[in-house]
Amino acid sequence: MALTLDEAVAQLGHRLSPKRRSAASRLRRLADPAAGPALLEALQREIRDARTWETQYQIVMALGVSGHRPALGLLRDLAQHPFKATMAYVALGDAIVRLSAPEETADALRWCLDAGTPMLADGALRSVAMQRLPLDAATIDHVLDVLAPLDPHDGLRFWAAAAAAGWTGPRVQGFLQECAAGPRADVADAATSSLQGKYQTYSPL
Repeated sequence: MALTLDEAVAQLGHRLSPKRRSAASRLRRLADPAAGPALLEALQREIRDARTWETQYQIVMALGVSGHRPALGLLRDLAQHPFKATMAYVALGDAIVRLSAPEETADALRWCLDAGTPMLADGALRSVAMQRLPLDAATIDHVLDVLAPLDPHDGLRFWAAAAAAGWTGPRVQGFLQECAAGPRADVADAATSSLQGKYQTYSPL
């Protein structure tokens, strides 16, 4: 039987990391703002142990979907720390964009793109794509400027190609056409859908 909100919050303090991770995953699915404070406290404890990065990932993702904006400061700090498990940066980029107010989306995305950490940028672009967030022309240009020098095999193109279903302009069309003809099947598939103005449905880890 699935954990209730209260049970999942209580389980965040379990002595075993898999149990804590399971609780965070449940809270991520529930996406209840009421879990935000407990998740932030749990993350502050969890980051002391680099071995539990999978649990940290789920807690950060749960914070993002819960909309707990007080976590933003800690998440930005963590995004500038070294993680051996780089998937942590994906969750951080995703959550930083999710927790930013609509008028701050562009700044949050630029911050992640310019941090020099590809997986952080990947998470931020994933958040834009998953939420189908609108971007202004200048921010779209900035995204494309970051992606332009990358090798065609670079996976960072994927979420941009997926998000671009809602983007317009000749430069966007050129980017999508290039991706659709490129060597990576996942990027090509996302770009082909976006060229048709269609968003795909994705289920990230």
